[in-house]
Amino acid sequence: MDAVVDVRPCLIEVTGCRQAYHKEANADLVVLDDVNLTLREGEIVALLGRSGSGKSTLLRIVSGLLKPTSGSVKWRGTQITGPTDGVAMVFQSFALFPWLTVQENVEIGLEARRVPRAEREARAETAIDMIGLGGFENAYPKELSGGMRQRVGLARALVVHPDLLLMDEPFSALDVLTAETLRTDLIDLWMDGKLPVKSVLMVTHNIEEAVLMCDRILVFSSNPGRVANELKVPFPHPRNRLDPDFRQLVDDIYGIMTRRPTASPKAALAAPVSPLAMPLQRVGTNIMSGLMETLAAEPYAGRADLPALAASLQYEVDDLLPLGETLQLFRFAVLEEGDILLTDLGRKFVEGDTDERKQIFAEGLRAHVPLVNMIRQVLDERWNHRASAVRFRDELEDHMSADYAADTLRTVIGWGRYAELFAYDEEAEQFSLEDIE
Repeated sequence: MDAVVDVRPCLIEVTGCRQAYHKEANADLVVLDDVNLTLREGEIVALLGRSGSGKSTLLRIVSGLLKPTSGSVKWRGTQITGPTDGVAMVFQSFALFPWLTVQENVEIGLEARRVPRAEREARAETAIDMIGLGGFENAYPKELSGGMRQRVGLARALVVHPDLLLMDEPFSALDVLTAETLRTDLIDLWMDGKLPVKSVLMVTHNIEEAVLMCDRILVFSSNPGRVANELKVPFPHPRNRLDPDFRQLVDDIYGIMTRRPTASPKAALAAPVSPLAMPLQRVGTNIMSGLMETLAAEPYAGRADLPALAASLQYEVDDLLPLGETLQLFRFAVLEEGDILLTDLGRKFVEGDTDERKQIFAEGLRAHVPLVNMIRQVLDERWNHRASAVRFRDELEDHMSADYAADTLRTVIGWGRYAELFAYDEEAEQFSLEDIE
């Protein structure tokens, strides 16, 4: 059977997009590599992935705020060279002017386009009413809740009647109930044809949010960011989170996001990667212990479905997956097709007393975290058993961004202290073997 051709007009076409930042004396830091994306009229598409996978960078490229290092980005068939008419953006941080009223904040984009005052006021009032803020026209941002401020941001984007609405994690700064209400309101407006936009492209790390709202989901891998999978969401609106097919798709996406990438033949031929080129998640030992204890107990008995576990613990994917991957790094657990399984070593850790747990953790650190061995070796070889953190931070920055290097070092400091492999002086920023037997 011949494939169905989508004849809807194409708004955005991204081909071979790459974004890299030059680091002096080191290899470039590649944020996005070979990203391809097509967005047509009449669809809501999610860019789904972990923090640091380049989703927001791609959104800025699509908006014309950032020029890619290489590749092509076209708006209605024409190469994008800067901010484009017909595209509006909603930010995570609201980005309102605190000295302007709701009405004035919403009108600001129209004013910049020299729209006559009477028309500005009429269009702003319509947008404010549509988004559910009627009666608050003269309020200032400080007088509004977080959800209301985000509604102002939406009204400001919609008042210019863009063909494409870009949303960068627009609900992540809101409480759970407010975010759910705003999502539902937006989908209702979209389905009723009341949103003055032709398409929506949104960045999220919330799997359920993507399945609830979107027609297609592009799942990004990290380091560098690439489109690892493209999924169509076949369910009509309104969608039911409790529907078995909905839950299965959420579970499938968890499986995709926890699947270990297969090395390509090209990567196999590349120069070997330094063992220090491994960014570590900011995961504390207490929360690791707590999750292992939870997994070992009923009702999980050593195995849990990740979506169900996330819901039970009220965790976002950006909280749960780094924790699960850290347990996997230490061989305390295994991530497998959307589930997390406690290993025998993990059970041994849970059953151990404080000293036994520290010994097991220390052995895992020495076996699986090369930076710990480097620090300990330097300390052992120095006559005073001291070393500055700066030298290790510099070493890490040869292989990753400054932010990742700082997070990785902070993580190792916490882990090494818990395992009693070294001490650390915060004020002097110095490792030592003081008080270490």
